[in-house]
Amino acid sequence: MTNQPSYSPDDAAASAADPQPAPRSDVDDLRERFAQVRAEVAKAVVGQDAAVTGLVVTLLARGHALLEGVPGVAKTLLVRSISTSLSLDTKRVQFTPDLMPGDVTGSLVYDAKEGEFEFREGPVFTNILLADEINRTPPKTQSSLLEAMEERQVSTDGVTRPLPDPFLVAATMNPIEYEGTYTLPEAQLDRFLVKLVLDVPERDTEVEVLRRHAHGFNPRDLASAGLRAVIGADEIMAAQDAAARVGVTEDVLAYIVDLARATRQSPSVRVGVSPRGTTALLAATKAWTWLTGYSSITPDHVQAMLLPVWRHRLQLRPEAELEGVSVDSILRSIMQQVQVPI
Repeated sequence: MTNQPSYSPDDAAASAADPQPAPRSDVDDLRERFAQVRAEVAKAVVGQDAAVTGLVVTLLARGHALLEGVPGVAKTLLVRSISTSLSLDTKRVQFTPDLMPGDVTGSLVYDAKEGEFEFREGPVFTNILLADEINRTPPKTQSSLLEAMEERQVSTDGVTRPLPDPFLVAATMNPIEYEGTYTLPEAQLDRFLVKLVLDVPERDTEVEVLRRHAHGFNPRDLASAGLRAVIGADEIMAAQDAAARVGVTEDVLAYIVDLARATRQSPSVRVGVSPRGTTALLAATKAWTWLTGYSSITPDHVQAMLLPVWRHRLQLRPEAELEGVSVDSILRSIMQQVQVPI
């Protein structure tokens, strides 16, 4: 498993030389609130800074996140910690082979007293949906999330019901277990803005995890760890609007397209990045650019978000998979080959 690039606001500020950071304004207060979110999460989760930042970027870009990692690397704890630091409604669904679509979206229930059917909302009617082990449920139930993730609504019996705003699906997946699992369809994968890979922590980080547990940390009781909500729905939506207004030049837009076209022409790739993938990269890069305090996207910002946004959108040729070629290595190679605008 390749390591996910560790990107942070400080790294981006140091590497992006032009344009200069925008003058301080009211929106800087919003950025500081998101910095507080990361600080709150750090009270419970150690050594997954890149994934924490990736989830914040996903929320700002109005997207959804797929978290992949072996058991025990704090995938579920990370989402629960993010949720605790936000004043948002959160629900969790444990995906199992016998889970039905109506168990997620809701269904019509007959009310004998009233003599009519009424709609009973499913757990998807929330701000943050934690879809735990999404690959353990059949494709029919997986697909029940497609409309919710793309259209932010649920349609049942000819009636369309909007979902709360903001809305984010954070799904976890174990990459090493195959028995009793179902491969996510490409259409489902494409609905996720980012795929965040959570690796086993380094030695010093794992020692810190044990130290916290030795001093009484209980992952099932985040309140005892001191986590608190530091930002609400109105502020999140204001930040989303501000991120969407980040500027981008024609050269950077062309750079994103050139990167996408290079994936389609790679001899190791069967299916490259689609136009939806380019718009996803633009949205995520805008969010990351705003979070780092810049008013316009630079190629450095694009490169920082390329792997998380595109690593789940490529399909490799069978011979490349047999040779052990990874999607991340292909994307890194493409970044080195495609000319960067000056």
